[in-house]
Amino acid sequence: MAVKLIVENCTGCRLCLRACPYGAVDITEGKANFNDSCTQCGACATSCKFGAILLEVAFSRDVDTTQYRGVWVVAESAPGGRGEFRRGTYELLGKGRELADKRGTGLSAVLFGDQVEGLAQRLIAFGADKVYLAQDPVLAHYRTGPYTDVLAGMINQHKPEIVLVSATPQGRDLAPRVAARISAGLTADCTGLDIDESEGLLVQTRPAFGGNLMATIVCRQARPQMATVRPGVMKALQPDSSRAGEVVAVPVHLDERGVAAKIIEIVQQEGDGQVNLQDAQIIVSGGRGLGKPENFSLIRELADALRGAVGASRAAVDAGWIPAYHQVGQTGRTVQPKLYIACGISGAVQHLAGMGSSDVIVAINKDPSAPIFSVATYGIVGDLFEIVPALTKKLREVL
Repeated sequence: MAVKLIVENCTGCRLCLRACPYGAVDITEGKANFNDSCTQCGACATSCKFGAILLEVAFSRDVDTTQYRGVWVVAESAPGGRGEFRRGTYELLGKGRELADKRGTGLSAVLFGDQVEGLAQRLIAFGADKVYLAQDPVLAHYRTGPYTDVLAGMINQHKPEIVLVSATPQGRDLAPRVAARISAGLTADCTGLDIDESEGLLVQTRPAFGGNLMATIVCRQARPQMATVRPGVMKALQPDSSRAGEVVAVPVHLDERGVAAKIIEIVQQEGDGQVNLQDAQIIVSGGRGLGKPENFSLIRELADALRGAVGASRAAVDAGWIPAYHQVGQTGRTVQPKLYIACGISGAVQHLAGMGSSDVIVAINKDPSAPIFSVATYGIVGDLFEIVPALTKKLREVL
């Protein structure tokens, strides 16, 4: 990969100067030129309006894979500025630690933000050996452009062999943009990761054809090997505050004027829009057995009594009883709460794959042969319209 200047097209407009996050562009005698700080991130090429800067990408077969070493996890902060990360970040650190150990290499985390250096030690406590810290006011809130520019430059400079990103809305936006920028392979929505012992490649597993089969994917040529991973399918390590690690400051200089998307206001949605199944510790889900959408009020009341989130099966979502962001399963959210209560859910394979890793599963169904009972910690055979209200009433008395 290389950035190439077509001198005759350059007007000296300085747009590339504003766009470059690494201070690698100088304007000399009315023309742009690149200094030794250039990471080939491509930000200048995307900003140029005159076709004066081209980003030349090497064919994957020409990439020297021996130059790439190490496992990276891109950290994602939880909303609200509470000094926490999304659950998927901790899960990726746990899996990244396992992969790095199998490869005999280090595990690094990438942290973006503004004045977030205090969070670096938490990433180390959860398994990282090193944290690459990029801070700038422009990075305070996620936007595709600056995050892509900075991360692409860091990858080009340090050459990790594996880059893992959580398959949240942010990760699903960022990872393909970066992969396209650096001409890397990307497997989306993985539910399993491992190292092939014979070739040392990342083995990536993801559902395909609506969850009816599992695809196994390897990337033999392009680097890094990139994957987005569904939150809720990996296990986080227990934090160790005594772990020592290195924090590497990545000097970036971003100009707000060079960012296309502007944040005018951050609005927190109210009501059901706040549901975050992947971070929930308690989930109460309803299925086809509820009979009609109005009966989801029983599920909401039980979830409120437990201070949990409301989930649903695909059948309930497809019937239009509840919005799709409540769906649990391979085609919805993969979850791993401490307590999962399934009400009127028979237990299709896709649903079981999405919640089967929950710590405790309680199934309520009138059909004793329902597949949900095969994964349930506790099963209640009976009428949910009698059991759920009684359970809600009792919980409100004791909680």
